[in-house]
Amino acid sequence: MDVREKVKEIKQSFRQMMDGAVAKSMRDKGVDYKLNWGATLPRLREMADEIGKDYDLAIALWKEDVRECKILATLLMPADQMLPEVCDIWMEQMPSQEMAELTAFHLWQYLSYAPEKAFQWIASEREYDQLCGFHVLTRLFMNHQEPNERGINEFLDQTLSALQGPYMSVRKAALQSMTRFSELGLMYERMAKSALKSINLELF
Repeated sequence: MDVREKVKEIKQSFRQMMDGAVAKSMRDKGVDYKLNWGATLPRLREMADEIGKDYDLAIALWKEDVRECKILATLLMPADQMLPEVCDIWMEQMPSQEMAELTAFHLWQYLSYAPEKAFQWIASEREYDQLCGFHVLTRLFMNHQEPNERGINEFLDQTLSALQGPYMSVRKAALQSMTRFSELGLMYERMAKSALKSINLELF
């Protein structure tokens, strides 16, 4: 079966997963896709497990303006095959906060170049770039990946900037990231507290 056929079959299967209440609640919150079946994440994860990693299928699904197609794309894309240029294209086309968070969780954190991208994104002006950047850094810190000195300074500067920025979603992600940063060790905790104190915030 070629990729187009697979995409068609997958889209047809979403009808059985339809959850009108979920789809309506998203529309009410301003999350607008051309098509949104309101399928739950556990169902989509099960589906992804059945299909297995598939680069070409992931690329084709991402191109569809359908919420479930895009989520499935993030689950099917093999992180070790995704080129930085493709990552940049997906990032430019990021349609919603939900998708930014899911992509960071399902895919971005596993890229071999995740730290470089994360620092690039938190320095961006765009909400979803920043959101992905902080979510990825949170996961990396949780996996005990410590930034180098330049990374530390960059992280603290951008986090303080984000915490005073216009996007509520980014502020929450930045604070969560700072919390995980502080858990890397006593030195990190002191740096985090000192940085936050400079803008009259307390971590604990």
